[in-house]
Amino acid sequence: MIFAESGQQQKQNRAILSLAAVALVLAWSSPAAAFDFGGGSSRSTKKCPSGSAWSDKQGKCAALKSGSLSDDDLRQAGRQLARDGHFHEAISVLEMVSDKNDAMVLTYLGYSHRKLGDVDLGIALYQKALDIDPENIDTREYLGEGYVSKGQLDLAWLELAEIEKRCGTRCDEYQALDKAMRSSNPQY
Repeated sequence: MIFAESGQQQKQNRAILSLAAVALVLAWSSPAAAFDFGGGSSRSTKKCPSGSAWSDKQGKCAALKSGSLSDDDLRQAGRQLARDGHFHEAISVLEMVSDKNDAMVLTYLGYSHRKLGDVDLGIALYQKALDIDPENIDTREYLGEGYVSKGQLDLAWLELAEIEKRCGTRCDEYQALDKAMRSSNPQY
């Protein structure tokens, strides 16, 4: 994966980020669509104008560009974009994070690439994330779903077993992967 960008790529990314900012503003403008920054975070949702996102460090809205937001703010914004289905935008935001070995960044880059159809890249990114944080059950769920989409149920089963070791059979991640496996193979 290459993080360096050409001038043309930078222009495309700025355009994508502008679209992402519009999506963020639209989502933030509706209380029902408020962002969940996940991970048990108690962060409150802040509304920001187009082209910006909330910066905890600055305590205000900051331009959505590398250097103006902390890695944590970029990571959280990229994660939420991915979870909301804005995969291209999520990739652009997550690639601005300076720590290229952040397990959550790798997970949501993988998630976005997988959802855009590049399952092999998604799986590779999940595996890299698990090398850093083998306890991450979100990553294991997404990796298992990637294996399901490739018809590799034996590998998906291994991820399901790893999730069960960490949170049992009642956690959301176990349930989601189990459902994906059952829907792909009714005899499972």
